[in-house]
Amino acid sequence: MFNVCINCGQYRVDKRIDSLDGKTLAICPECNHPHPFVQLPLFVVTGASGTGKSTAAFHFSSLTNDFVSMETDILWDNRFNTPETNYLEYRELWLRMAKNISQSGKPVIMFGTAMPDQFEKCAERRYFSNIYYIALVCDNGELAQRLKNRPSWRGSSNEQFIHDATSYNNWLIENGKKNNPVIDLVDTTNISDKETARAILTWATNRK
Repeated sequence: MFNVCINCGQYRVDKRIDSLDGKTLAICPECNHPHPFVQLPLFVVTGASGTGKSTAAFHFSSLTNDFVSMETDILWDNRFNTPETNYLEYRELWLRMAKNISQSGKPVIMFGTAMPDQFEKCAERRYFSNIYYIALVCDNGELAQRLKNRPSWRGSSNEQFIHDATSYNNWLIENGKKNNPVIDLVDTTNISDKETARAILTWATNRK
């Protein structure tokens, strides 16, 4: 495991990051043992339910082998339902997974609803050179219709769910570019799922 020091055997997330001779090092706070690691950027695709994240993730993986794309819902469990901590444990888990995957030399791109502050405050954040954020947004009327058209088992057609989704959608449209860090936007109202995936690929490639 990456967080276990190979010298002293202690588990420490909070390793000090430094560089030497062009290599990035993670330095154990217990014994000061340095080990090199691959520090890459991380890419996060967020947005309200119904804006197209899951379908974009499906198409994205067929467009390129330069990224490892993952949908964050796959690890969700009720034990992570901790709004009082802003879902800190779940975000740390995803950063830890992405950090280990990126040691293969390929950056990770994650698809799932999240806000930058949920990642930027994590201990695991230090292992990425940068985290870039992009949100899928769309017209509120179109968003509401998409949610109503979903299968009933998804529970997305009730008025409260639609209200919450459109409120988040509006916040991203109004504040994404003003946020720190910036949340870039892709409007999916009038483009196909494949076009959305291509737009995300172009965005990520330009920042890789």
